[in-house]
Amino acid sequence: MMIDIREDEDGVTFRVKVQPRASKNQLAGVMGGAVKVRLTAPPVDGEANQACLKFFADLFGVSLRSVELVTGHTGRNKTLKVHGLTAGRVTELLKAKS
Repeated sequence: MMIDIREDEDGVTFRVKVQPRASKNQLAGVMGGAVKVRLTAPPVDGEANQACLKFFADLFGVSLRSVELVTGHTGRNKTLKVHGLTAGRVTELLKAKS
């Protein structure tokens, strides 16, 4: 699993590819260095963005405030920043949950 994760003093940044309107919320592997995630929310009125943030906050065991949508507010390809975690911890949690 080769995920493009960047770490800085605030936390980690990684790319996500979102598939909205899925049958359930789940990780779906890695595609081109991005974490692929399926979400039940539709891609309207920011619902999929909110579902994405909540999904990763729950997955990593952090508050919703700790997960930030950096880019990709209107597309399927997004960049997320998770504050307070290391790249090693993110990789470990993603492997454990996939």
